Amino acid sequence: MDDVREQLLVSSEPSVRWKVRALVDRDDPESRSMRSLSQAVRRSSRVRTLLARQDDHGLLRGIDDPYKKWQGAHWVLATLADLGYPRGDRSLAAMRDQVLTRWLGSGYFREFDANTKAAAYAKPGVPRVRGRYRRCASQQGNALYFLEKLGIADDRSARLVERLLHWQWPDGGWNCDRRPEADTSSFFETRHAMLGLSVYAARTNDAAALEAASRAAEVFLSRDLFLEGHSGRVMNPDFLRLHYPLYWYYDILGALKTMAEVGRIDDDRCQKALDLLQSKQLPSGGWAADRRLYKVSSSPGTRTESVDWGPVSSSELNEWVTADALYVLRSAGRI
Repeated sequence: MDDVREQLLVSSEPSVRWKVRALVDRDDPESRSMRSLSQAVRRSSRVRTLLARQDDHGLLRGIDDPYKKWQGAHWVLATLADLGYPRGDRSLAAMRDQVLTRWLGSGYFREFDANTKAAAYAKPGVPRVRGRYRRCASQQGNALYFLEKLGIADDRSARLVERLLHWQWPDGGWNCDRRPEADTSSFFETRHAMLGLSVYAARTNDAAALEAASRAAEVFLSRDLFLEGHSGRVMNPDFLRLHYPLYWYYDILGALKTMAEVGRIDDDRCQKALDLLQSKQLPSGGWAADRRLYKVSSSPGTRTESVDWGPVSSSELNEWVTADALYVLRSAGRI
């Protein structure tokens, strides 16, 4: 793996080099060389393309919906947070405000009870079905997470936290499934909510947010991150395929990366997923992206990206997938 690490450290992509140095080598993020590398990420052609639509007001021209997949402000900020973009950049404030206006809208504070799926869709607001709020918490959770990571969060983060705590299910997670029989939290909706609460608690020492993130971790750990609780079978074959970017989806690499970030990677229930990740290592030492969740297009459309995130192949190393895999294995003590 040393050879792979050295290969990534000379990548033409500053964000790949940042991931290795920050996450694998654990270099001091405040050191002069790491700050310089973050600025190189900001100046990179990849980041310039992601922000090419930014107008004089700081918003993305032609994309009024911040959640437009995958080129809206929500997703651009999420990507920047994962690439090592410099913290505290005020030029991102307008996009931040656009995202927060969306996820703290009045509709998310309006709730009603419903007994059927049809009734849960009958009016605006957050439905409560059989005592559980049916809400896509990955949206507020991801916003909380990337604003904290980018260092542009403000006191509105507390309102995102309040909503997440209010909607949390008894088993510790979240779900937007409006069918009355849905009684188990969703991996898709819970992962970002947990991450957001965890980074918020780290900054503020908020005990309630920390406890909620800990409860959420059990949603994954109780199922070894990818297995059905009642049968022990793989929950979804796509969970075993590696992706980058992962967006709001789920796979074992994203799960393990999340566990590393929230400090639970040492839990024995991560071992099966770690074994699987290591089994997917290429003979050359890196990891491949198994599937692409986007299409490349300069025009915003359904699930389009303005940049390409490397090869998708059964045999060709993908730098971003490999950097994340090395981070996970280093955090788990397997390197």
